[in-house]
Amino acid sequence: MLKKGSKLYSILTGSCPKCQKESMYFDKKSFSITNILKMNEKCSHCGLRYQLEPSFFYGAMYISYGLNVLVMVVVFLIAFFGFHAKANGVVVSSVIAVIIFFPVIMRLSRNIYINIFVDYEEIN
Repeated sequence: MLKKGSKLYSILTGSCPKCQKESMYFDKKSFSITNILKMNEKCSHCGLRYQLEPSFFYGAMYISYGLNVLVMVVVFLIAFFGFHAKANGVVVSSVIAVIIFFPVIMRLSRNIYINIFVDYEEIN
């Protein structure tokens, strides 16, 4: 399922969407707060510039919004129906979940956004 050459592989690993041979980020760890969004300028294997145009990743904010809403809905369902939490408990748990998943969501949104525009090519 998670085969090299698929968009899902590139999204989940943060690898170059074109060749999938190296990470787009300086620090591969998503939870490194200081380096969450520090990216290499281009791929050393295929030469793809990750910043396709000025301010390219502003569009990833919309994907980030959708992922945050998804996290909040899942937490709401678990807290409200699973633990029978009151309104205050649901809100607090949703905010805590969004804060905890912030680094992962930021990277995932960028990975998803660039994979919308760049397709995988077999490069030797």
